[in-house]
Amino acid sequence: MAARINKKRSFLFVSKVLGKHIPVNPYTPLLSGAALGLLLYRGMDTEDAGSGMDKLLDQAVHGLIHPQHAEEAYRELLAARLTLARPAVFIGFAETATALGHSMYNLFAGGASYIHTTREEIPELTSVISFEEEHSHAVDHLCYALHPEMLSGNEPVILVDDEITTGNTAINIIRDIQGKFPRREYVVASLLDWRSAANIQAYRDLEQELGIEISAISLLQGTIQVDGTPRLEAEAGQGRADFTGVPVVTTYLRDGLERLKVSSADSCGEINPSPYLKLSGRFGLESADNRIIDQEVSQVAARLMALREGRRTLVMGVGEFMYLPMRIAAEMGEDVFYQSSTRSPIHPQHRPDYGVRSAAGYPSAGDPSITNYIYNVEHAQYDDIFVLLERDVPAERIKPMTDVLKGLAGNKVHLIVLGPGQESEEAADEGDR
Repeated sequence: MAARINKKRSFLFVSKVLGKHIPVNPYTPLLSGAALGLLLYRGMDTEDAGSGMDKLLDQAVHGLIHPQHAEEAYRELLAARLTLARPAVFIGFAETATALGHSMYNLFAGGASYIHTTREEIPELTSVISFEEEHSHAVDHLCYALHPEMLSGNEPVILVDDEITTGNTAINIIRDIQGKFPRREYVVASLLDWRSAANIQAYRDLEQELGIEISAISLLQGTIQVDGTPRLEAEAGQGRADFTGVPVVTTYLRDGLERLKVSSADSCGEINPSPYLKLSGRFGLESADNRIIDQEVSQVAARLMALREGRRTLVMGVGEFMYLPMRIAAEMGEDVFYQSSTRSPIHPQHRPDYGVRSAAGYPSAGDPSITNYIYNVEHAQYDDIFVLLERDVPAERIKPMTDVLKGLAGNKVHLIVLGPGQESEEAADEGDR
């Protein structure tokens, strides 16, 4: 548990399997999404959803509890080559569940499509669905499907979030989808499900109102009770360790993935024209795209593995860009850990029974009016830190993050900018060498 800096919800369950607030074995968050996919598969009318599925599920649970077995369990699930009996559309919620939804969708060898919501504004595109996450510090969700027809069929929609507390976010998106792309069936998938009896009844009421069916699957289900009033304090996580001897090396790494030539606009009115990755999940994916992603992940991972110098390595995603860095980290060898930066403000407290022991905050490279955080990484805990960006950003915008990371890495910080252009490497902070 940890305390959130949020008047609407003052607590946070800090996940050990998500890869957001705690560094993890990269196969652990991949496995958590795949395990949710297995629950979905088992619950559908599938001929082979019998004892073989129970064995795979037992193996998945074992891998989640014991991270040293996570890779074996994950590979076993993918090797099963499961195909959904009916096509389904998966939607992951930004920012925390973008990778969770992608890894759930990725379990299936066919019959699946995926898109994740975003909080980034892309002026050239129109959001096909929009909704609010009422308790969040960042409430608006957008959804930029390049092919809106992916939502216009009768397929069940699988909504993926890391945690369901009241279920209101799912209700909001179901209302918006049903008003634009009506269908019969929805599934809400999450790692944790804490809905009360009243919250569960709200799903039943919505079913009656809209003439739909809503089912829920989760890895852990229970109830919680919150007592007391939040104590408001100053924002946490602004401190930075003062270590300047660690160099930052920026590498522009060419990959073979297609780009989408659209820009982003931040709250300050600044436009970044750098193109987006088309197959990140933000713009929609089909099962046929998975093979292309697999190939490029392996090639990028091999090149980054060659840059490793120390023993323990941390690979970081940034904000919504979680899944591809997670996949790349998983193929970079032993003693590699993964986590992502986050915009979720949390009080740090250095004690054994608390979920966030350290924090560092800085202005977001995507929007300096937003503070991003890195949690639970101590100085020299990792020799090398790799930060992966899906698109280029101005150097002055990424510097606050790399300044923080210079105070955390024991040996070197690698800023990896993925792109279709010329490969190059440039050493920053030469005076620190």
